[in-house]
Amino acid sequence: WLISDPISYLCMTNCPTLIVTVGLPARGKTYIAKKLTRYLNWIGVPTKEFNVGEYRRECLKIYKSFEFFRPDNEEGLKIRRQCATSALNDVREYLSVEGGQVAVFDATNTTRERRGTIMKFAEQNGFRVFFVESVCEDPDVVAQNIVQVKLGNPDYIDCNSEEAIEDFMKRIKCYESSYQPLDEVLDRDLSYIKIMDVGRRYLVNRVVDHIQSRIVYYLMNIHITPRSIYLCRHGESDLNIKGRIGGDSALSARGKEFAKKLRKFIEEQNIPDLKVWTSQMKRTIQTAECLGVPYEQWKALNEIDAGVCEEMMYEEIQEHYPLEFALRDQDKYRYRYPKGESYEDLVQRLEPVIMELERQENILVVCHQAVMRCLLAYFLDKSANELPYLKCPLHTVLKLTPVAYGCKVESVYLSVDAVNTHRDRPEVGMTSPNFTHSLLPPSLTSSAVCSASHLPLVSLVSTSHTACLTTKRLKCNTGPKSNNAAAMEMFTDTIV
Repeated sequence: WLISDPISYLCMTNCPTLIVTVGLPARGKTYIAKKLTRYLNWIGVPTKEFNVGEYRRECLKIYKSFEFFRPDNEEGLKIRRQCATSALNDVREYLSVEGGQVAVFDATNTTRERRGTIMKFAEQNGFRVFFVESVCEDPDVVAQNIVQVKLGNPDYIDCNSEEAIEDFMKRIKCYESSYQPLDEVLDRDLSYIKIMDVGRRYLVNRVVDHIQSRIVYYLMNIHITPRSIYLCRHGESDLNIKGRIGGDSALSARGKEFAKKLRKFIEEQNIPDLKVWTSQMKRTIQTAECLGVPYEQWKALNEIDAGVCEEMMYEEIQEHYPLEFALRDQDKYRYRYPKGESYEDLVQRLEPVIMELERQENILVVCHQAVMRCLLAYFLDKSANELPYLKCPLHTVLKLTPVAYGCKVESVYLSVDAVNTHRDRPEVGMTSPNFTHSLLPPSLTSSAVCSASHLPLVSLVSTSHTACLTTKRLKCNTGPKSNNAAAMEMFTDTIV
């Protein structure tokens, strides 16, 4: 049933990765697949999940019973193979044509024959395979998974819970008879991680590249213990009131009032073993000090570094650095402040925080607007395009409770007024109305651009409201620098 090209491709060092789940039903494979997909996308690795069960439901509109999964059901076996083939064809399209780097093939894949077929498919298409097997012998965990996840499955939409549980247990039995777990001897040449009893033990075999090591690192940090993560920004600061970004100012009077109300809120929640994290900046520390509990400071939680724009108002940035202002509106996620950071940089800085958050149970993180956006984007599976515009108002606590395949969010406003620091996404194609001729700062005349002959060609677009920009800055590395040339080094960007 393998669909493949006749040519066998050499798997290069940086070739795409195919993650293949292995295990009986109700072992958390889809939970793992979805979390891995969310994590890899968050760190900037284009990843997509392919759930064979969804292909089967699309092909077979009405599910009748576990009989479909019996190993002696030839018709059912044929349909399941067709669905797996369709999913693999889509995997190939995603990795070979659409530019994906990682595909997660989410299915039981319980037989050595099936896994061998997938390996052959990967070899013929130049993909590297990493298996993720989930083994669970604890009947209580399996039963809990069935109740939490499978009862909401479209297969059982018209069944009562008792009927659904009985049918699903019989479905598991259908797979048990032919299940061949990954074996240390027989499968010694495969790359895999075997997760036993929801993380009590791990077996890792033949990790061969950076992506696989990141996958292992991540999977060894996650857990399924019920917990809540509380996220909030610091109380309103003096610089917030002045409309200035960044800096390290103290809390305003209203910010201090919020800190007191935050303490009352946390006490009312009666959270067992709560840990509190802050950044190393004054306003988060002052907020946490009011809680009357120990807290930890993380440098990684510091606000995004605005570089030369620290403590400026947006209007001042627009006036003094109009090109920088426009570039940030074009791609807020990847734009990096001169001598500062981008949201993309911030995500990389926060990865250790995410890993530790995954290991923890109940925790309160007192942080900053950009930091909170990055953390929220991870837990809520938001894209890089959405991330910089997530609303994280002051004096509001977000309670995140991980559920089966996602995260439940509760927003609690603590009734203390504060300034609004959110800036909406600009309309498509719109820049500042002040850009009436050139997008370069006033000090950079067209003659200065023309005289910098060692620079790549810069093409200016002189429309009153639109400009298409890329964020790759050009550097002046040769010849003596005039004032204009020195300014070019900081501000000139390719404009197309």
